[in-house]
Amino acid sequence: MHKIGMLVVFAACFFNVNAWGIELSLSQATEKILEQSQDLKKADANLKKAKASLDIANSNRWFNIEGTAGYMNLVNVETPTKSYVVDIPPELGGLIASMTSIDVNRVEVPDNIFIAGVSITQPIYTFGKIGNAVDSVKSAIKMSEAGVEMTRREVTYAAANVYWTAKMTDEIVKITKKNLDQAISAKKSLTSAGRANRSNLVKIESDIATKEINLSDAEFNRDTAYRMLKILAGIDVEEELVLTDEIPNSFEDLKVKELNNTPQWDMLSEQIVMYEKKVKSEKAGALPTIAAMAAYDYLAMDTDFDNMFNGIESQSAYWGITLQVPIFSGGLHRANATVEAMNAEAARQDLDKSKKMTTEEYNRAVEKYDHLRGNLKSLENARNLAAKAYDFSRDRFTSGQTSAVELAEVSSGLYQLDMALLNARYNILMSAESVKKLGE
Repeated sequence: MHKIGMLVVFAACFFNVNAWGIELSLSQATEKILEQSQDLKKADANLKKAKASLDIANSNRWFNIEGTAGYMNLVNVETPTKSYVVDIPPELGGLIASMTSIDVNRVEVPDNIFIAGVSITQPIYTFGKIGNAVDSVKSAIKMSEAGVEMTRREVTYAAANVYWTAKMTDEIVKITKKNLDQAISAKKSLTSAGRANRSNLVKIESDIATKEINLSDAEFNRDTAYRMLKILAGIDVEEELVLTDEIPNSFEDLKVKELNNTPQWDMLSEQIVMYEKKVKSEKAGALPTIAAMAAYDYLAMDTDFDNMFNGIESQSAYWGITLQVPIFSGGLHRANATVEAMNAEAARQDLDKSKKMTTEEYNRAVEKYDHLRGNLKSLENARNLAAKAYDFSRDRFTSGQTSAVELAEVSSGLYQLDMALLNARYNILMSAESVKKLGE
């Protein structure tokens, strides 16, 4: 019996947990949103593309091998069905006869020709044309890496924003529900005491109707925020979520350092380097290229196609060093170098602007955190005083010493301070997230 009882308790706990839905902490939500983020996947794809571009740039350093093969048939224009026949001058015929003891007067030209060959070229020195191009791609890879980090921070910030927004809508529903319950309780108190003044009753009824609308709006906003969180985290929108992290009531001092670097600055710095390397590569394009070369060729021909490889054969090979000198390109390299130089200058201006603006944004986020945290205690005191004022007003209303108008005004003041306190706590959280995004 004891085992059966434990089993029943376990099953009850299991079904109770599932009845509540999926529990989700901020860190879990952030991890899921990072996994689902299309922006982060695009940034990773750009990084892979940049790394592939490095292989392309490096390929220009290595030797290039080309093979060719071809067949040709010489056509006798006058008599297409026959091969060319060349008459041998008597002097040349006599020379051939003296050398070979063969009297040659006419020669039939082989019209079936097969040619095959292979060539290899290896750059030796390009005056920085290839090296600077490779270095520019390496800077592009570093830019992509910085872009991935920038995107990761943006997505992490967005994840915290959507999580705390959903959590805040939970709290707003609670505050709004409590505010509505207070109005309903006031109505019961008024009617149960047998002193249902028509003016007071109408005011309370109006107050209840307004607060029911507020509650409906709060529930709609909560459902919208939860749905957005589910979509970003890749969770079925029909699943129930339980957000386990609570909005803190108190906040510690931020341990911040002076902002010396950010992924955006890294990206812009590497962009400058990339353009500068492209300038050097374009300038080197107007200089000579020294390369080693080698080739092998095979030739076979005969008047009979079937006997082509048993007829006349020839082989040749060579190697050497070549100097390729650009003579005239219409100013192409100079113009391209100017374009890249101006791109570098634009990137310098972007970096200078980013340093100023991001530093100001970072310092403002730190100051906002400290400012809101400093006001939090005063806001809490104001809210507590408003709660006491409501309790006094409610007691006076119950005893018939005040009107429903005064009670509604005091209740509205308490509601507004509850909302202001919640909003302040949310803003403090997001200020801390801004600091992390910019300077972690």
